[in-house]
Amino acid sequence: MVFKKHTPCMNIQIIGLLLASTLLLLSGCSSTTGKYMNKAFMRDNVSLAHIKTVAVLPFEGGNRAPRIREFAMTQILVSGIFDVVDKGRIDNLLSLEAISPGAPLDNVTIRRLGQQLKVEAVLFGSVEEDSISRGSAVFPEISMTLRLVDCETGLLLWQASGKGSGYSTADRLFGIAPKDSFEVTMGLLNNLFSTIH
Repeated sequence: MVFKKHTPCMNIQIIGLLLASTLLLLSGCSSTTGKYMNKAFMRDNVSLAHIKTVAVLPFEGGNRAPRIREFAMTQILVSGIFDVVDKGRIDNLLSLEAISPGAPLDNVTIRRLGQQLKVEAVLFGSVEEDSISRGSAVFPEISMTLRLVDCETGLLLWQASGKGSGYSTADRLFGIAPKDSFEVTMGLLNNLFSTIH
């Protein structure tokens, strides 16, 4: 058996490879792993099989809350978990009912909205956006809570809260451009909706 002698150049490459692997492993163990963190609640002994269509009500939060509501509607459709009612119908009905966006709704109102929109559940959302600085770079951060409420019973079926960030140690180490606000938002929504089962 013939062993090839390692040249100094090969040694540097091996050391570089080991160092890069170690840094990637360490960055994967940091608090920004995956750039998303979430917690979810699913009511025990309750099936969501009867829910075919949902109404996504106006989200509470900052200036981007209306856009994030639309992103949420898109993500629900893409994931195929439910069908959604057009937001124009929802907003028109809320206006006719004199219900302000973000106003608390009692069970009677939720049932009436469900009947008029022909949906089995309504989705509420609240959003908080921010940004963080790391040296000279600024990264988007978003926190969100989503709630799915049964129209007939007023029961909270599912709730998920999460936080997404455009900051990643691994991305910084390898010179990868940070995720923008849209990518962070869609990634977080995907993460939250993936907890519905």
